[in-house]
Order: sequence, then structure tokens, then C-alpha cells
Amino acid sequence: MSKTDLPILEQRQIEANIIKPIYDEMVAEVGSERAKSILKNAIVKNAISHGKAYAEAQAETTSLLSFHDLLPQWMANGALEIDILQENENNVDYNVTRCRFAEMYTEMGLGDIGHILSCSRDGTFCTGYDPKIKLDRSQTIMEGASHCDFRYRYSPSDD
Repeated sequence: MSKTDLPILEQRQIEANIIKPIYDEMVAEVGSERAKSILKNAIVKNAISHGKAYAEAQAETTSLLSFHDLLPQWMANGALEIDILQENENNVDYNVTRCRFAEMYTEMGLGDIGHILSCSRDGTFCTGYDPKIKLDRSQTIMEGASHCDFRYRYSPSDD
């Protein structure tokens, strides 16, 4: 996987157009639950690889703040509306109050797997980028909540 310069919303739409017929075929062959499991495993592995590609493209050493500096690519074209709650070298906390990723997947007929296609990437992308970055999130718009609560922590030790 290589780093993309496209706005992530555009990248996810391209991917979803490719994934949808494959996913539909998997559901027909192995059932919905198994298809979702296979898809999630592939997406998680891809997200880790994607995170590593972004880290390798960094000029400086990775950190929570350099990771947070990537956010504009995810926000491009109004893809996310967020409220920043905290931003420092050890904690980056924000709430997503509008998610066009969720809207796009619903419009594409993929609302039931949107959380797999996008949300499941978030914690594993940061692991690929820098294993010392951890995401805690208890809810997402994609799964029906009023907002997504992103809570990133930088933990220099292996806890």
C-alpha cells in the first residue's frame, strides 16, 4: 500500500465502488456474517499497511502531533466536521459532528458495512503509523451515534 494524495473521502468512494460487487458476491457465496468478517480482516490489514506507508513518507520522526497533522486529508472537501477538545504531544481528542463518509456509504447502499470500510481503519491506521499511538472511541455516527468520539493517546511505553 502506498500513501495517497487524494482526499480520503474520494479514495474511500473509489474503493467502495470496487468493493461493493465483490462484497455482494461474497454474501451470496458465504453469507453476510462471514463476508463481513473477511472484509473486516482485509480492511484492518490494509489500514496497518497504509499507516506504515504514511509513516515512511514522513520527513521527521512520527509522533501524535505529526499523526494529527494528517487530519486535513481526511477532512478535505468537507468530509468531516469536528470539534477539537484537546491537542498536545500526548493527547488529541476531538468529536466528529458530521461525517460525510457515513452519508456516502448510505447513499451507495453500503450503510450496513460503512463502519467496516472506514471506522475500523482508524485505530489500526494509527498502529501502522506509530504503534505508540492508541485510539479509544466508544461511538460513531456510522453506527447511529450523534457524534464520533476520537481520543488518541501517545504512550511511549508498551502498555
